[in-house]
Amino acid sequence: MPLHLDPNDRAKLTAAYHAMDFIEDGMKVGLGTGSTAAWLVKLLGARRHLEGLEILAVSTSEATEALARKMKIPTTTLEEAGWLDLTIDGADEADADLTLIKGGGGALLREKIVATASDRMVVIADPAKMVETLGAFPLPVEVVKFGWEASQSLVRDILEDSDVEGSRILRRMRDGAPFVTDEGHFILDLHLGRIGDPEGLAADLLSVPGVVETGLFTDIAETMVVGLPSGEAVFHFVDDEPRRLDTADGGRLDDFLKFIG
Repeated sequence: MPLHLDPNDRAKLTAAYHAMDFIEDGMKVGLGTGSTAAWLVKLLGARRHLEGLEILAVSTSEATEALARKMKIPTTTLEEAGWLDLTIDGADEADADLTLIKGGGGALLREKIVATASDRMVVIADPAKMVETLGAFPLPVEVVKFGWEASQSLVRDILEDSDVEGSRILRRMRDGAPFVTDEGHFILDLHLGRIGDPEGLAADLLSVPGVVETGLFTDIAETMVVGLPSGEAVFHFVDDEPRRLDTADGGRLDDFLKFIG
C-alpha cells in the first residue's frame, strides 16, 4: 500500500482494488463517478494493460468518460451496450440495508440510470460512508432549470411532512455560478440531518413537477466494498453478515500503481 497517500485515499484505493475482481473478461461494465470510482477506472486501465482484461465500459459522467479514455478503456453508450453485467460506483452515504445517498459529484441521474440497467451494482467506499441513518450528507435532487424555484417551493412543502430533522435547501453553486449537471439541470441540496423513511421521501420528491431524480438509491445496490487503510476490505451484503477480506496482493497492486504513475 503506497505510504504517500493519506489514510482516506488508501481506503478508497483498497475498496476499488478489491471490487475490481468482480469484473471478468468480456463484461459490459458501468463505471461510476467520484474520487473512489476514479481509482477504479485507473486500476482497470492498469489491469487491461498488464493482464489483458477485455471489457466494454459505460461511463456515468463526462469526467469518468474522459478518464476511461485516458486509461485506454474501450467505452460505449448505454444505448449501444443495451444492458450491463455490472456497475461499480461510489456513495456519499450508505446504511445497513445498502440504501444510498449519491450525487455529491452531480451525476446522480446518469448514475441511477446506469445502475438500474445492470444485473448487479457494487458500491465502493471508505469507512466514513457507512452510517446508521442516512441524512448527514446533503441529499441531492436534480431539477430542470425552468421553474426551479417553484419546484424548490414544492419540495420544501414535502419536507414539512416528512420524517427528517431539517429542511434547508440550497441550489448548488460552483465557482460563483449555479452548478449544471451533464444533462443541463440544476441540483438542489437538501440538508435534512436525518432521513427516517428514504423510500417514502424518494417517492414524494419524484412526484414534484420539475424534479428529475433524487440521490436516494433504494433496493439497487446488493454489495458494498468498504476499503480500509491497511489494505483489507469489508464486504457488506444485503441480508447477510459483513465479511472481511485479507490484505490485497501487494505486488500486483504495486505493479498497477507503477503503471498509473
